[in-house]
Amino acid sequence: MKPIKLLALPALLLSLYGAPLSLTHAADAAKAATTAPLGATAVPHIAYEKYTLPNGLDVILVEDHKLPVTAVNIWYHVGPANEAPGLTGFAHLFEHMMFAATKHVPRGMADQLLEGAGATDSNGSTDFDRTNYFDTVPSNQLELALWTHSDRMGYLLDVLDQTALTNQQDVVRNERRQSVENAPYGIVQEALYHQLFPKTHPYYASVIGSHADIQNAKLADIKDFFTKYYGPNNASLVIAGDIDKAKTKELVNKYFGSFKSGPAVPKPDVVTPPITQERRIVVQDRVELPRVFMAWLTPSAYTKDDAELSMAAHILAGGKSSRLYKSLVYDKQIAQDVGASQGSNALTSIFTIDATARPGHQPEEIEQALQVELEQLRAKGPTEKELERARNSIETTMLSQVEKMGGRGVANLLNEYNQYLGDPGYLAKDIERYRQVTAAGVQRAVDTYLKNQSRVVVYGVPGKPDLGAEVPTPAPGKVKPAPGTAINADEPWRNAVPKAGPAPKIVLPQGKSFTLANGLTVIHHYNPAVPLVSSQLVIKSGSGANPLAQPGLSSFTAQLLQEGTATRSAPQIADDVAQLGALLSTGSGTDASFAQLTSLKATFPQALDVLADVVLHPQFPQEEVERQRASRIGQLAQQRENAGAVAARVEAAALYGPQHPYGYIQLGTEAALKAASRADLQAFWQQHYLPNNAALIVSGDIGEAELKVLAEAKFGSWKAGTVAQSVAATPQTTKAKLILVDKPGAPQTAVRLSAIAVPRATPDYAPLQVMNAALGGLFTSRLNTNLREEKGYTYGVRSQFQYRNQPGPFSIAASVRTDVTGPAVSETVKELRAMIAKPLSSKELANARNSQVLSLPGQFDTNASISASMANAYIYGLGLDYYTTLPQRFTSVTDKQVQQVAKKYLQPEKLIVIGVGDKAKIAPQLSKLKLAPVELRDAEGNVK
Repeated sequence: MKPIKLLALPALLLSLYGAPLSLTHAADAAKAATTAPLGATAVPHIAYEKYTLPNGLDVILVEDHKLPVTAVNIWYHVGPANEAPGLTGFAHLFEHMMFAATKHVPRGMADQLLEGAGATDSNGSTDFDRTNYFDTVPSNQLELALWTHSDRMGYLLDVLDQTALTNQQDVVRNERRQSVENAPYGIVQEALYHQLFPKTHPYYASVIGSHADIQNAKLADIKDFFTKYYGPNNASLVIAGDIDKAKTKELVNKYFGSFKSGPAVPKPDVVTPPITQERRIVVQDRVELPRVFMAWLTPSAYTKDDAELSMAAHILAGGKSSRLYKSLVYDKQIAQDVGASQGSNALTSIFTIDATARPGHQPEEIEQALQVELEQLRAKGPTEKELERARNSIETTMLSQVEKMGGRGVANLLNEYNQYLGDPGYLAKDIERYRQVTAAGVQRAVDTYLKNQSRVVVYGVPGKPDLGAEVPTPAPGKVKPAPGTAINADEPWRNAVPKAGPAPKIVLPQGKSFTLANGLTVIHHYNPAVPLVSSQLVIKSGSGANPLAQPGLSSFTAQLLQEGTATRSAPQIADDVAQLGALLSTGSGTDASFAQLTSLKATFPQALDVLADVVLHPQFPQEEVERQRASRIGQLAQQRENAGAVAARVEAAALYGPQHPYGYIQLGTEAALKAASRADLQAFWQQHYLPNNAALIVSGDIGEAELKVLAEAKFGSWKAGTVAQSVAATPQTTKAKLILVDKPGAPQTAVRLSAIAVPRATPDYAPLQVMNAALGGLFTSRLNTNLREEKGYTYGVRSQFQYRNQPGPFSIAASVRTDVTGPAVSETVKELRAMIAKPLSSKELANARNSQVLSLPGQFDTNASISASMANAYIYGLGLDYYTTLPQRFTSVTDKQVQQVAKKYLQPEKLIVIGVGDKAKIAPQLSKLKLAPVELRDAEGNVK
């Protein structure tokens, strides 16, 4: 599956001000209250039960009935920390192997069944110290998830073969090409790890490993790795959500209880050599802007000074109120972006600072500015205000994390605590260690660990990257079946797919609406699950409303909202938001602009005041216009470095042409950015930011009566007006059928097949979504099964319809190995024709249809997702009851409707093929497909 690196966020959690989480039992809340610091509200407590099966499997249960979904999250306590020399990337490769066939679950069946059951957050990932596998399923499908995960643990080796290994070697090598070699600064970051650690250290290879080691992995090595590390005694299973504990225990015992315990797993015996003299290296990459990395080895996760360094990272680069942002990005304007993190791991943690130079500035200048800020923090430490801002911001972020049961939510957090500390209930202690951090403690930790002589400095600079010697991909060949290895006795009852329990009633948020006298629509959903409120102020004008000569204007306007009001400067806005522990962002999409806010319940009134101020009273100061103009020009340079972003930009230009607002990306063009004036920005704001063109959408722990008072107080004086009409425009689609953008030496080709399709108002929405799910929307879709699982051409491929007010694009996107670019396009077209030629089978139709219906509750598990869904309904005039009626519309889709929309909208002969890659290597392959005319374009989408 697609691995997601789930880094542990700093674990300061939850509100010092708000009410306990709804998943706290009264007795637990009372106990927490007795241990809370004087003057602080009781710490929310996640009620759990932990026990251990006789075979050593840790089981952790959390019962919570707020949604009819259940998260299943299993951690194996193995990662690169356990790898032997010469087997770099092995833990990650093995993660992929766990999705191959098992004795009772044929290859691909588990994913098909889970997607058809409505699973969300379904994936696996590898970090330095652990590998995890997780699904969130409707609560009546818990047994299906346990059946799948248990068969991987108990019966993988029975059927594991060379064919599965060869396929996943191709997939993982494609992942390396996509995420490291063809990603801007990917090889630069890898070089950072190579400088921090000797080759013999398991962290040296930065999880992914090398092409040579991935390709050299032998089936015997895979089997040995499984036997050593994938026994129940080296794993912990968290089941969290809408469960009955007694019945769940019976299911756990049924599916896992009979498994044999594996051999004892000793802790990795690894010595991490200290860095006693500064190490430096310059790495060339296909980038336009230099980037500077600094890194130090620091104390392990959850040990002394880990929290202090996490706070230091936030003080240095935690948003616009941080020191590095204010100094390098805002004041000096020499950096495009800055970042800092305390990457906490078991063997050693890694403290990293990075900064990307703005056009015209050099890495030496960036390093000197970083050094000044580090020295000041060493010498004087942070202020109390900085500490408070860091705590509050981290707190809100973590509250957002525990809104969810699955994904990065509660289940994963408890597994993390269990692995590192043996205590799933460590939450209160974790909060306490952050409460105890002092300014002096941060200063001491920075002075102790972030010394110049103990660091690695890496410059990533424009140039030709050195990717090492090419490791050939072996040609496909026939493999003789080999006998499997049985660890556990067969249990024939496992051959039967578990039946689903009684279907839970799907009740999706509908929201209530009221309107202020000035025309502002207010949509509200009350959700007291956590003391958190998420809101959006949505303006029904986006880039589609841009004047034809001013692409990017809506986005530029939205970006300037946070850069100064009548009463607050840009730094004051950033400081006020951070001080409240709020998260504020502004931006623009195709059909709407927005200001998004997440805050603690207790500080929502003050945070909403800031949101109202930036939307109603922006001043567009000239000096801020120039700052953001330079920043946006830098963002354009960064996008030119990214093959996928280039393909998307070319797609827009090719489909719509220069005389249509959809013909440009949100940033617009450099020429338009340079020409935009303060008056232009003010005019767009005056013509579109009007209450009768807007909605305030709020989901969270706030009642309707309180919200009405706040909305009237903050927005009642906003004056209505006449909204400017968008300019009518007709797409001018290129006549070319193949467009190439040359990226010499690229190890992959970013491929798109695109055409203009339908608007959001299409009556074909439901059948289109079902059809697309089967074609390329699901992991088990036809396209992904063919190009990734069978051919090994790509790490993943997706198709989608982009629904807008006017007809938006249909596109298929993938990054494929350079030498199979032509075959990948050919196979894609073959799948399109097959979709048109025959109706879906009853099984495929049911799977695609059910995936759309049954996954809906899992898409409403946070306040942010609820408010975003209601915003979508508002923007496109779908009505408040839209999501309550959507399941039935999906359920009624027939195979004939799916085939009809496939014939109507796919039309391979109308698709434009876009390839961003090494032209010398891909043009000959694509010429065999006889696509004509052919165009050459640059990275900005202009015809050459």
